Amino acid sequence: MAEERGNTAHGPGRVLVALYGVFALAASARAAVQLATRFDQAPLAYLLSALAAVVYVVATVGLVRGGRQGRRTALVACALELAGVLAVGTLSLADPAAFPDETVWSGFGRGYLYIPLVLPVLGLLWLRRRPYGWMP
Repeated sequence: MAEERGNTAHGPGRVLVALYGVFALAASARAAVQLATRFDQAPLAYLLSALAAVVYVVATVGLVRGGRQGRRTALVACALELAGVLAVGTLSLADPAAFPDETVWSGFGRGYLYIPLVLPVLGLLWLRRRPYGWMP
């Protein structure tokens, strides 16, 4: 029963993995296009989009992998994601000139319906309820 509660192959865990997978693909595609076609226009914003993409991919892999190492990987990725969205969201509102173009995390993810702000919280809560807790 405890193992089912933390399984990402069924129920809410599957939805969480799907959301992370979608954001990994969306952020990767966005960053690739931005870096390839307009890097000189807003290099900081586009590099932050690429960082967000990497974080989403790592979180997805960690959640899918499971086990101690997968949980640890997902935990670090979700924590970095939350720190990133809070930092970039705050900076993008405080100094809009520094962000001439949007990133996934700009305005706390407003361009993505604030899902980038909510997703790491959901990920961290999911990891917390895993059978082995936060960390091994």
